[in-house]
Amino acid sequence: MNILCGYNANVDAINKVEGAMMAEMAETYKKEIVGVMLDPPGTISSIPEFFAGLFICMQHGTGAEWMVLDSEVFRWLRDNFLESSFMRMGGNMGIMANVLSELGASKVVPNVANPSELQMSFFSKKAIFIPDCKDVRNDECPESYGNELIHFVFDFKKGDKFTFLGKEISVPRENRFIATFDPLNFELYIDENFSNYALEHIRETDGALVSGYHMLRESYPDGSSYTEKLNRSLEQLKQWKKANDKLHIHAEFGHFSSEKMAYDVFNSLFPYVDSMGMNEDELAMLAHMNGLDAAGILGMDANAIIETAINLCDKSGPGRLLVHTREFVISISSNGLLKPQQTLESLHFGVDCAAAFACFGKLDDRASLLRIASNIDESEFGKMQMQKIADTIHSEAGIKTGNSIFRRYQGHDIFAIPTRLCDDPVSTVGLGDTISSAIFLRELELKS
Repeated sequence: MNILCGYNANVDAINKVEGAMMAEMAETYKKEIVGVMLDPPGTISSIPEFFAGLFICMQHGTGAEWMVLDSEVFRWLRDNFLESSFMRMGGNMGIMANVLSELGASKVVPNVANPSELQMSFFSKKAIFIPDCKDVRNDECPESYGNELIHFVFDFKKGDKFTFLGKEISVPRENRFIATFDPLNFELYIDENFSNYALEHIRETDGALVSGYHMLRESYPDGSSYTEKLNRSLEQLKQWKKANDKLHIHAEFGHFSSEKMAYDVFNSLFPYVDSMGMNEDELAMLAHMNGLDAAGILGMDANAIIETAINLCDKSGPGRLLVHTREFVISISSNGLLKPQQTLESLHFGVDCAAAFACFGKLDDRASLLRIASNIDESEFGKMQMQKIADTIHSEAGIKTGNSIFRRYQGHDIFAIPTRLCDDPVSTVGLGDTISSAIFLRELELKS
C-alpha cells in the first residue's frame, strides 16, 4: 500500500505528572487559576491558563490540547519541563505515518513542516519516504530551519490525588493534557515538495491520511482566518480525488479550541473524505453545536454515540465516522466498502495494535503484536456496551460474534467492538491515531 500523509508532525515532550508537584508549582498563580477554571479559554496565553487547562483535565479525567499563543509561556514550559521529558514523534500525522510504516505499508509519504535533525530522527526507518530527502535511512534531508516544533504532553494517572485551593482532586481515569506551541502547523503548513510529489504519483497511491485541522486558529497576525488555510487543503484533496477516484481518504479530527471552528471544519471537510475518526470528547463538541445532547456521549453511552454519529452523517453527506474511545470503537457508515466480517477484522486489528503499543510503547511485527494483544483483557465496560447495542438495535442484517457487533440501522452499517486495556500504559498519547491508522491500512489491504 502506498499512502500519503498530511499534515502535522512535531516532537512530543512527554511528562508523567504528579498532581501534588503540579499543585505546588501552581501555588503562586492560584487566584488567577480560579478565574480561568470558571471560564476556560481553550488556549494558553499565560502560565495560569496552562495550569487551569491541566487541572480541569485531571479533575474530570478528560483529554485536551490547548494551543500556546505566547512565546514567553512556551519558553517557561521549555525551561521547566523539557529536561525531564521523554521525547518522541508527535502530531497525528507523524504518529500515523510511523504506524503505517511499521505495520507493513510499502511507501508512506508524509508532509513535514520542519525537517530538522531531531524531527527526522523520530520517523520510522522502514517505509517512510520524504520528497526532496530521498530516503530517511540515508540521512540526506535538508538541515533544520526554524525552531523545533515541540508539544508538551502531560500524562496523568487514574487514582492520583492532590489538594488544590483547599479541595482534594482525585483523577478518575488516565489521560493527557497537551500544551502546543507550533507556528507552522498552526497554519496547516503544506510543503511544496510534498504537494508536487503527491500530484505526480497520485495514480499509484492507494490511500491518504490527513489530520492537523484542529491546530488551526480563528485568526492570524496577517489578518487571514482559518478558512483560507482549510480551503487550501480542501483544494488539494479535491485534486487528488479528481486524478484518482479510487483513492481512499481518512481524516483524523482532533480537539479544537473553538466549537464554531470545529463545526465549520467538520462540515467543510466531511464531503471530501471517505471516513473521519474522532474520540468521544470531539464528537460531543460536534453534538453540542448541532443542538444534540452531549451528556450521553461523555458518559460513554454507545447508543448515544451511534445516534449522534448517524445524525451527523445524515446532515453532512454520505460517509463514515469512526469513534474511538478508551472502552470501545464504533464505526458508522452509509457506504460500506467491505464485507461486514472484513470491517470487524479491521477494527480488531486496530484495537489489538493500539493495546500492544500502549503496553510496550512500540510497534513490532504483526504476529508479535497480535500475540501480545491476545493476552490483554477486553474492557469490561466496553463489553457491557456491546451487549447494550445488541439488546437495543435489532436488524435482520446483523452479526454478534463474541463481543463484536454488526447491525444495519436507519440506513447505516453499525460496527462496534470493545478495546483492550493495558493496566499500566507506557503512554496514552497516540492511541487513537494508532487505532485509526491500523484500521485504515488493514481496510486498504482487504479492499485491494
